[in-house]
Amino acid sequence: MALDKNNLVQLMKTAARANASAPTAYSFGDKQLSYEGINETLRNELNELAGTYSLYRENKNLIFSMIEETLDDVLPKKVIEQYEQFAEVKTFAQGDKPIFVRKRDRRARAKQFVTRVGLNGIYETFKLGPHEDEKFEVRTSAVGGAAQIGFEEFLDGRVDFAEVTQIVMEGMDELIYGEVGLALKASINQLPPANRVAANGFDEAAFDRLLQIVSAYGVPTIYCTYEFAVRMIPKEAWRYTEAMKDELWRTGRLASYKGHKVVILEQGFKDATNTTKVIDPGYCYIIPTGADTKPVKIAFEGGTLVQEYTHYDRSREIQVYKKVGVVAMLANNICAYVDTSLMGQMETWNLSNNKLIKDYTGVVNG
Repeated sequence: MALDKNNLVQLMKTAARANASAPTAYSFGDKQLSYEGINETLRNELNELAGTYSLYRENKNLIFSMIEETLDDVLPKKVIEQYEQFAEVKTFAQGDKPIFVRKRDRRARAKQFVTRVGLNGIYETFKLGPHEDEKFEVRTSAVGGAAQIGFEEFLDGRVDFAEVTQIVMEGMDELIYGEVGLALKASINQLPPANRVAANGFDEAAFDRLLQIVSAYGVPTIYCTYEFAVRMIPKEAWRYTEAMKDELWRTGRLASYKGHKVVILEQGFKDATNTTKVIDPGYCYIIPTGADTKPVKIAFEGGTLVQEYTHYDRSREIQVYKKVGVVAMLANNICAYVDTSLMGQMETWNLSNNKLIKDYTGVVNG
């Protein structure tokens, strides 16, 4: 191994943070490397440790400890970078209670409520009291991802541990992102009726009414998926400026809606079938910029655990676990719009009372 453990971990962290689309040279030691160069260097180093089955068997614990150290450092920072506009992210030591402080927005003039995400599909909602700077706990649960490697790949020297690390990192990030979306969805029923709209398609007048509500508490920022944004087009009087036509032609959407910034929530699929999306495209959230409290809280507790599971066919599964907690804390300074024509197949929306209904049970949620 040309690099010692400390330098190899540093290389792993650099590769994990690198952006494939950025035309940037990344610094490693006294070298400037491209994205491809960083990954090629990491690939060569890891192949010296695990390019064959015998090498892997000898060095796997060292590799696992380096992956753990990399994820502990990079994953929280990556989550902060992606969600910092609407999420507060904190890291806690193992055994410490993940405590957040709610700083009450004096303009909200109402109790706030918290919806905890249960990774078993159960959501718990509770209200916070009227006291200033109230503390509450974000409960964490173990979440995990895995990458499977065939035994023959070991024997043939086709194992690419740089890619394995990247797969695990992306999987953990997507899982957390999905939980953020679920927490926000589960919270909608707790909003005041005036703060939520459900409609089949984009209703400009109804959407503008929500903007007016949020404007009373700050400058509204609109958070939605690309699928929602392409339908969020004002009527004729707004549409046909040359600048707007050019923007619509280039991107398919508007970067702002009537002067309000539109932030696109990244979309993905839960598996390779491309049938279930990570974020339900039908949901849009309007949040005041500069509010005292970010509506989503994400807690990381303790260190990452990497372990190996051997299948009956002798293939290996590299499993990664980390304790994560997600809550959504909404108040009457936030609004939500649901385009029912875009909602996921597992849910429908009852337009008569704006209540979320699970169509596989028929039971009103909220």
